[in-house]
Amino acid sequence: SGETPTERGPRFCSGRSARRTPAMDHDDLLDQILALARGAGADEADCLIAERTALDLSWRLGALEELERKEAREIGLRVLVGKRMATAASTRTDPATLRSMVEETVSAARLLPEDAWAGLARPDELATGYAELDLVDPEEPTVASLELAAAAAEDAARAVPGVTNSEGASASWSRSRIVLGASNGFRGATARTRHGLGVTVLAGAGTAMQRDHVYRQAAHRADLPPPEAIGREAGERTARRVDPRKVATQRVPVVYEPRVAASLLRHLAAAIGGDAVASGRSFLKDRLGQAVFAPGITVTDAPLRPRGLASRAFDGEGVGSTDRRLIDDGVLTTWLLDLATGRRLGMASTGHASRGGAALGAPSATNLTLCAGSTTPEAMIADIAQGFYVTELMGMGVNIVTGDYSRGASGFWIENGQIGYPVSEVTVAGNLARMFEALVPASDLEIHGSTDAPTVRIDGLTVAGT
Repeated sequence: SGETPTERGPRFCSGRSARRTPAMDHDDLLDQILALARGAGADEADCLIAERTALDLSWRLGALEELERKEAREIGLRVLVGKRMATAASTRTDPATLRSMVEETVSAARLLPEDAWAGLARPDELATGYAELDLVDPEEPTVASLELAAAAAEDAARAVPGVTNSEGASASWSRSRIVLGASNGFRGATARTRHGLGVTVLAGAGTAMQRDHVYRQAAHRADLPPPEAIGREAGERTARRVDPRKVATQRVPVVYEPRVAASLLRHLAAAIGGDAVASGRSFLKDRLGQAVFAPGITVTDAPLRPRGLASRAFDGEGVGSTDRRLIDDGVLTTWLLDLATGRRLGMASTGHASRGGAALGAPSATNLTLCAGSTTPEAMIADIAQGFYVTELMGMGVNIVTGDYSRGASGFWIENGQIGYPVSEVTVAGNLARMFEALVPASDLEIHGSTDAPTVRIDGLTVAGT
């Protein structure tokens, strides 16, 4: 028709906020807050200033459905009076609010029990000198460009034979900046952008309808796949799921496609997190320095990866980030530690402190990757007489204390070395300790997000069906 996507649907805003937050001097604000904390009686304090601008667009059946622009700022404060710690957060920066927040937080700290592991980083633990991580795309997308991308992705998905409806496409962009300052002398700032594009479509009809999606994110728009490729992949994934069958309960080799194989890395990260290990709530708590995977397996955590979605030069406590091999030749080499969990275990922080506005969270991984093996996915499947190829996992039936694993799944049945008919409503069960030992990675690793894995094969899992 020659019409642009904007002409086919209503424009809900111009893409610019009608009210802009005035710029502020973050160093001056940090100085002011830390001085107020000391004046109120805090022995130590740190403060995080987080700002974010985001643009989110949803598009369905050829028309714009929703467009929203957000601008937010939050100040997170942590104070220590001796070993007593309290936190607070505010979205306002006027002097009266800041003074009240600081005084109330220091007063609260005096009433709380002591935490023997609380405290800021020593000067020798702080990050010094920052690598250039190229996390900011200088070009802010227009609303029209987001509409075009979402429309192209949905159109490509709907054009796939077998696709019968759409739940819509989404396109997004955000820019964020955090500044961290502390009474130990640390000052650091991190800025990043994030572009996202995804689409969800349906195939089949009535109660037999199937759904699938593809969603991609990148720090720079240029690193996203073309919208048409995202849409086509979503459509093809959905169409091939039509008319799934049931299977009988049996023990078979299970092959995880890359998108779901990444979930195994998240279970690993949870099991080696400092909180779980220090409190004895991990099935890996006694395995440091031991073989957890087969020889040759490598898992890395790379906070210094250029353009990485979770890259950062320092963590939520100002400790410097370092690329690490969490698993090296199958051996577990380290825990994920912040200052407090490191002190509990008699170890140094590994620079994995996470930080929200008001307080620290549990230590967490950054860019987590299972390195590729040498076998292609096709060769990996070729000798499987009967097996299960997993493309979707549901539920969170994983016990990190025991390693017991049971998750709902759908995918495709493998027969005589070939991926065959779709399968749904089954459960994959095992134990993570044995699953890690048996895991074999394929050669098809691609970096799409902050947790990435190639196709993996694990023999001897139970697939529970009819």
